[in-house]
Amino acid sequence: MWNLPNILTLLRIALIPVFVVVFYIEAWWTPYAAAAVFGIAALTDWLDGYLARRWAQTSPLGAFLDPVADKLMVAVALVVLMQADPRILLALPVMVIIGREITVSALREWMAEVGARATVAVSQLGKIKTTVQMISITLLILRDSLLGFWVYPLGLALLYIAAILTLWSMVVYLIAAWPSLSGQTAMNTRK
Repeated sequence: MWNLPNILTLLRIALIPVFVVVFYIEAWWTPYAAAAVFGIAALTDWLDGYLARRWAQTSPLGAFLDPVADKLMVAVALVVLMQADPRILLALPVMVIIGREITVSALREWMAEVGARATVAVSQLGKIKTTVQMISITLLILRDSLLGFWVYPLGLALLYIAAILTLWSMVVYLIAAWPSLSGQTAMNTRK
């Protein structure tokens, strides 16, 4: 249970309040430090899964904690970004992303109850969505410029791409789950 992949997942959860505190410090270096904390947390997301598979250290605790850590990290980052820039331009993709995470989490929970959890397992599309999302949030945290490049507009554009991928992956999961949701699976079993 206390293997390196699970410790990295717990580290990601522990970095969430650190990120929030650093984000609200008023200093010239704050965006860089907050982006670094978020970036480290995002890297642990990739690393813990890689190590768990590579070292055959997957566990029920890790399978539970990993998606929780991801959703907490992303939701908290998006909420503080919204507070810093409360415009509709940012609010739209934030609503889509958080709404999708709630929907897919509920869908996975329900599918697990009916014994069809594998139907809505994480797909390659979901992994691409997560990567684009993490990069976009990191750029939005940086806010202004990095090495002379204005990163906020790029971060916002990538967040819209992430929101589109988010909706797309949700539709894929809903289509896969539709036979169970509509009761068709139960009817087919009785025939």
